[in-house]
Amino acid sequence: MAPCPRRRGGGPDVALACGLRGYGALAMVTVTGRAQKDAWARRELPPVEQVRPGLWSVPVPIPINPLRYVLVYVLELGSTVALVDAGWDTAEAWDALVSGLAELGAAVGDVAAVVVTHIHPDHYGLAGRVREASGAWIGLHPADASLLRDRYEDVDGLVDSMRELLTVCGTPAGQLPDLAEASMQIRSFVSMAPPDRLLGDNELLDLPGWDLRTVWTPGHSPGHLCLYSDARRVLLSGDHVLPRITPNISFHSQQVPNPLGDYLDSLARVRLLDPEEVLPGHEYRFGGLAARVAEIERHHAARLAEIELALERRPGATVWDLATSLEWSRPWDEMPAFLQRAANGETLAHLVLLERRGRVRRRREVPARFYAAGPPSS
Repeated sequence: MAPCPRRRGGGPDVALACGLRGYGALAMVTVTGRAQKDAWARRELPPVEQVRPGLWSVPVPIPINPLRYVLVYVLELGSTVALVDAGWDTAEAWDALVSGLAELGAAVGDVAAVVVTHIHPDHYGLAGRVREASGAWIGLHPADASLLRDRYEDVDGLVDSMRELLTVCGTPAGQLPDLAEASMQIRSFVSMAPPDRLLGDNELLDLPGWDLRTVWTPGHSPGHLCLYSDARRVLLSGDHVLPRITPNISFHSQQVPNPLGDYLDSLARVRLLDPEEVLPGHEYRFGGLAARVAEIERHHAARLAEIELALERRPGATVWDLATSLEWSRPWDEMPAFLQRAANGETLAHLVLLERRGRVRRRREVPARFYAAGPPSS
């Protein structure tokens, strides 16, 4: 999740989570997962719930993370079940998944499929262990599947390329080692599992009794998928659209050339859907998808304008210069290395989009320097 701007007049939001209080976030959506919302407010794990006939949500805890849990969705398939996402590969997460399945009368051995919305550890990490226990097939978009080996096995190249990118961004030399290797600690939360099936866009999933179709929504990851049921009018949104926070959209060495542009295009695409309810990967279920999409779009428009104004005031700034001067959910010096890297990558993603729109120009040197190209915005 994004280490988002701090809004004046409100307290800081949790790390890696951007609560858009300044845009009236909760007023724009209808909270349908009331028990989930209440549990979130109490900082507790929400209950296992049947959200539709044959469709359940099972909260699986995330270790040492302010998001606290990922919502795994369980679809009844007759004598078997399918999972949408799986959780981190920890003993606590495994036990929560096993006990959650037991509440609906199933066991891990009954799992026939694990559909993974994207490759981040809180969604993908347990998929391999589930497959080992049940023989389930794992499905993933090919754009994410192509990243698995470099991200979770042969990581030296990823660390080197991240160090090069951070150098171009102007990251101080003394901080390069910590930031380049900041995500390596989470490898232990993933059971490496190449997918059995590659899931493309607008693909009807092989899940008996269900009409779930894939909706390719790149941005948070290159292969992020949402799942939509026209008959049941539900959208399983993964991390693409959440009720209160926004996903981290970072430019980094495993991302596409314009991740924020792709993300905004993906938002426009899901706006055309008409679900009664959105089932997200975190927090709680909600209604009002179109309004929530518009709200997120306003957030990014405001951030783009903020960065453009900063460049008018400070021409020739590096990405690091800008990232450290913008407002975030906590003071910069209190952010751990992984959050600082995420904030730097998100700043670069906004700069890349501004550059493609002709609003910013870049002097290609090391470190790269950016200038406002358009007329002053204020």
